[in-house]
Amino acid sequence: MSNSTSQLAQHDASKRYQSARRKVFFDSLFSLVRGRAPELLSFDSVQTALQAWQQVEKRQSEVIPLDKIVGSVGRYRDFTREFLPKESISEARWQAVDAALHSQTGLPPIEVYQIGDAYFVRDGNHRVSVARANGLRDIEAYVTVVETPVSIDASTRAQDLMLKASQADFLRRTHLEELRPGADIEVTEIGSYHELLQHIEVHRHYLGIEQQREIPWQDAVASWYDQVYLPVAAAIWASTILDRFPGRTAADLYLWVCRHREELAGGGELPSPVAAVTDLTDELDGSSGRMVQSVKRALSSKPKPVDLAAEAVELTRQESAALSSEEPPS
Repeated sequence: MSNSTSQLAQHDASKRYQSARRKVFFDSLFSLVRGRAPELLSFDSVQTALQAWQQVEKRQSEVIPLDKIVGSVGRYRDFTREFLPKESISEARWQAVDAALHSQTGLPPIEVYQIGDAYFVRDGNHRVSVARANGLRDIEAYVTVVETPVSIDASTRAQDLMLKASQADFLRRTHLEELRPGADIEVTEIGSYHELLQHIEVHRHYLGIEQQREIPWQDAVASWYDQVYLPVAAAIWASTILDRFPGRTAADLYLWVCRHREELAGGGELPSPVAAVTDLTDELDGSSGRMVQSVKRALSSKPKPVDLAAEAVELTRQESAALSSEEPPS
């Protein structure tokens, strides 16, 4: 590279660095109005929260989207969420990496960890920053996959990690993904996964009474999912109720129904969980916005114990007895 070419590359790199630093300034200014700007995630924090230790290293490099890189192993405080360089980053080093990007040799692949649909830089933070500042959309990387039952993506923020950690713990304790592949139980509030575990424990207790034996935990999990959760969730999915509560899930509404069936009964006979979903859907479809707001507030209210598991066991027993008493067709 000639002297003039080198000077031009350095000049362009300096302009891009200064532009990136100005964007950091304005982003920090706007964050005062919008709230705290999202930060890069710490890989160690995410790995610990999700208890994700099993790794599979790929031998070949691959091209990954830059906008799916959401964190770093050790430099998450040195760059913004968009990998703009903060004050701690050396201008000279950043410019040198930029100049190398535009040279004939280019830059070597970075190294990343992948958790779900998100990536964390293991080596190559400056290369990611420079690539984004140059308007690139992809980058070549050596990827090590970190296996976890909980998926995260580019929208995941630090404040989401506690809920993600609870979800990972729920899946580890229930083994629901192995027992019922494709089962999708996701809640949006801290504490709800613990509440679901309590539902399973109650269901296990009443199954033991019904069958006069100790019920293995995993048998109770599968039975709870089939007999208690799935019928309610299916009624929710079949209705339009989730359209009224954007951002909420079927599991959120399942818990709400369990907590508030007595209120839905209005002093009358306690409805079955599925009937409660149907009645609530009909009521919401013909109600004012105030009814919707009251349910939204109640979604976050303190849980009210409801012996849903016991009722499910009793209904199952009655159905089995009815079937066994039927005469076979002639």
